[in-house]
Parts: sequence; C-alpha cells; structure tokens
Amino acid sequence: MGDDELRWFTSSFSGGNGENCVEVAFLPGAVAVRDTKNRALPAHRHAAADWAAFLAGVRGGEFDSADPAVG
Repeated sequence: MGDDELRWFTSSFSGGNGENCVEVAFLPGAVAVRDTKNRALPAHRHAAADWAAFLAGVRGGEFDSADPAVG
C-alpha cells in the first residue's frame, strides 16, 4: 500500500496550520509517520510495539527537557 493510499491523521496540537507537525497512519502491525511540510518524502514505518513504547515515553515525560535548546 502506497503512502498516498493511507488514511493519515494529524495531531490536534498542530493548530491546523501544518507547521512543525507529523501525520500518522495505522497499518496492520505497524504505524507510518510523515512530515506534513514535505509529504512527498516516504513515510517512516515503525512496528506497532515500537510506536506504543514511543507514546508511553512521551506520556511519561521521557522526552521532556529543561534545556530549551534541546526541544
């Protein structure tokens, strides 16, 4: 299935302007992620378990940083 055939979802935190945002599409056993600013590039595909671990880390603050230069 090509990236253009997938149903893409944009974060509700994007503000609707498409800046600095990603879209995700759910596949059997995997998740595709792409940059909204350059949809022509191929999406990154990740195993569903890896995506779940990433989301758990985000929700748990694992990627939060006190240094504004980092993120």
